[in-house]
Amino acid sequence: MIHGLRIAFGLAAAVVVSLVFLVFHLVVRRFGNHAARIMPHVWARTCAGLLDLRISVVGEMTRARPLLLVANHVSWADIVVMGAIAPFNFVAKADMARWPGLGALARAAGTVFVERERRVRSGSQANALSARLVAGEPVVLFAEGSTSNGNEPLPFKSTLIAAAQIALENNGDRPVLVQPVSIIYVRQHGLPLGRIGRARLAWYGDGDLAPHLFALLGEGGIDVEVRFGDPVAFSASSDRKAVARELERRVAGMMVASQRGNA
Repeated sequence: MIHGLRIAFGLAAAVVVSLVFLVFHLVVRRFGNHAARIMPHVWARTCAGLLDLRISVVGEMTRARPLLLVANHVSWADIVVMGAIAPFNFVAKADMARWPGLGALARAAGTVFVERERRVRSGSQANALSARLVAGEPVVLFAEGSTSNGNEPLPFKSTLIAAAQIALENNGDRPVLVQPVSIIYVRQHGLPLGRIGRARLAWYGDGDLAPHLFALLGEGGIDVEVRFGDPVAFSASSDRKAVARELERRVAGMMVASQRGNA
């Protein structure tokens, strides 16, 4: 009974909050108001509260720009987690733009949609990302290209890090910073999550979205740890694939540190 009421209340509240966000965002965007950029952050913080996601941060996002943040990807909830920390632009698969409701929210939040399976458009997509970076807006890229089981990252794809190369050219060849970020779901209701527990909270493979959403709304009490690593300076002499491998190594190390409870 309580479980069902929690889900019903959470869904109703999330819908109301999201509709208010969309309407307000459309209004203030017409006037170029700074609030248009802050609203997605406010929405994410509100949704994090509704989902009972308790977020802790280790390290800090560098203040230098241009900045591309490269993170592992566990679940759709990662966007809420990262968005609750600071105003970010996100990179998402093109098919998300067509999702009912969520697609509109993602567009309003400034998401750049990419077709990762079609290399023919990679140049224009990298240019779109580059424009955000050069404008001084931090962009979050989930470099695995898919979600994982939450225990270790999948191999990072170097294709979209091409945005850093184009931003470099458009920024007078001044280095672009690429900062590794790890996202780990560490506890639920105060109890440590092991490998099985983290995989249960992850949304990956062919899992349906609705059951996963209902599970999070029904259970709640989830502690998430986000770690910011030392940024890598991407310069004209940098090798994109080598940078991707180094970022993957650093994110994997931070994920292990979170799992072990190391500071």
